[in-house]
Amino acid sequence: MQNPWWKRLFMLLGAVALVWLILYSGGFLVTGKVPPGKESPPPDTEPAPKATARAQQAELEEYFDAVGTLRPRTETTVEAQVSGRVLEVKVRSGDEVKRGQLLVLLDDRRYQAQLGQARQGLAAARAALQRARSEYNRVKKYLAGQAATQRDMERAREALLSAQARMRQAEKQVEEAAIALGYTRIKAPESGQVVRRLVEPGDLALPGKPLLVMQTGRALRLEALVREGLIHQVRLGQTYDVSIPALGKRIKGRVEEIVPSADPMTRTFLVKVSLPPEEGLYSGMFGRLLVPVGKHKVVLAPRRAIIRVGQLEMVRLKTPKGWRRVYVTTGRRVGDKVEVLSGLRGGELLALEGSHV
Repeated sequence: MQNPWWKRLFMLLGAVALVWLILYSGGFLVTGKVPPGKESPPPDTEPAPKATARAQQAELEEYFDAVGTLRPRTETTVEAQVSGRVLEVKVRSGDEVKRGQLLVLLDDRRYQAQLGQARQGLAAARAALQRARSEYNRVKKYLAGQAATQRDMERAREALLSAQARMRQAEKQVEEAAIALGYTRIKAPESGQVVRRLVEPGDLALPGKPLLVMQTGRALRLEALVREGLIHQVRLGQTYDVSIPALGKRIKGRVEEIVPSADPMTRTFLVKVSLPPEEGLYSGMFGRLLVPVGKHKVVLAPRRAIIRVGQLEMVRLKTPKGWRRVYVTTGRRVGDKVEVLSGLRGGELLALEGSHV
């Protein structure tokens, strides 16, 4: 029995659909596709920028960064001259003080007692001198009347000289006791600013023990370490750029001292560079002495041309096919430009629509 006509039609339509599906999957029915082995130019979707500028090739000075610390040019350490318990510290770090101002007060009871004893000894020596002088005058009078011998006169003279010596010694002891008592009131040797406070009430002060550190002048200097291979390029009186990262700026400094001995551990020389007065500079801040070591070629791009997306950096540049984005790597800033380490060769036309970096 033959199949009905509608079954044959159904089978024919199924075969046509299968052939169409095979042709469509193979791409024979889709127009506009790129043949294998060729790349389609990406569509020019980047709009034209409102402002442009060109990347430039330039020569920049290369520097060695000699790291260092800002310190006062004149720094004074206030030390104890006598031992004693600290009763009171009158100042704190950052305080401005004047010459002769009381800084630290020590327990002076022992020195008060010593001064009292010295004064008593002075009083006794003074009385002994008075007696010796009276005896000398009496013997001298008797000698004139031949009521005393020459030997008596010599003994009286020796006693007077000995009493005078004891008097001078007693006066010296009083003076020394008074000086020791004065050392319990430690005063500022010069006008300046307290940089560090090293003791607190209750601490024991000993001779030579630092109590305070004072900056007696406003001028600061950078004390930097320069490696031994470059020290021959640094000369006294030369002016160099000094970078202060905390302020985000460079200032000019003048080399005023080079320690003529290298550190055997780090193989570096200590170079001291005086700095001009600058708002925001404080002792102890970090700085870099920039020692020129030569020039090298770089590519500079405007900072406005750099687009930052997360940790990625890119620019939009003009190509024959339109504006494209290109990834770049940037380095140091040079004014309103930035060094491009990779991604550009110089001369490219860039869009000025990025954010400042």
